[in-house]
Amino acid sequence: MCILIADDDPVVRDVVRRYLERDGRTVRETADGATTLAALANGDDEVELAILDVMMPAPDGIEVCRAIRSGPRPGTPVILLTALGEEDDRVLGLEAGADDYVTKPFSPRELALRVASVLRRAQAVRDNSRPVLRDGAIEVRPASRLALIDGTPVELTPRELDLLVFLLRHPQEVFSREELLAQVWGWDFGDLSTVTVHIKRLRAKLGDRHRIDTIWGHGYAWGRADTGSGGTDA
Repeated sequence: MCILIADDDPVVRDVVRRYLERDGRTVRETADGATTLAALANGDDEVELAILDVMMPAPDGIEVCRAIRSGPRPGTPVILLTALGEEDDRVLGLEAGADDYVTKPFSPRELALRVASVLRRAQAVRDNSRPVLRDGAIEVRPASRLALIDGTPVELTPRELDLLVFLLRHPQEVFSREELLAQVWGWDFGDLSTVTVHIKRLRAKLGDRHRIDTIWGHGYAWGRADTGSGGTDA
């Protein structure tokens, strides 16, 4: 198992590699999208997490992220590296299924901590002993990373699945975006629009079976009856 760092800047790759190796991780480097896709397809050294530069040579990081989500290992966690202030890139990355993003210039140590957090969260869900969560037609099997509606699998990104699992485990409890960022993402700080984007995408994928309600002025809840909002807006 290895961490894949894909960036066309060799200095960035070298710094990130050294920090990750200090944490005892094996690192593989690529400099463009085509080589990255080839590395992801190589089963000899399975990638447990990919760090992708949004602006690397084609295909760019967002396209590679989409390819991961539609490929044979769609649950591979993805962290995007985006240029400072490029909000559109961050939103596109989250919509493509990225689990996290870090803006350039960044602290290598912060990135290493984000890697640890994403991997820890993924492992915690896999190891969870509660085998099945159900709400009406929705069924989630956290250990196998599977969500179904009426028995049909629903394609969710790892973070969307984490969010759904958290909400199902806390029905009718209201959580602010800050609280969801801390509980689901493991972040003590970050862009709150990350939560908004994931709520919107999760509602869209679950369709009329979702019960994510907006509690105006407070946050979100699963199956809260007294929203007064219809629960349709992020």
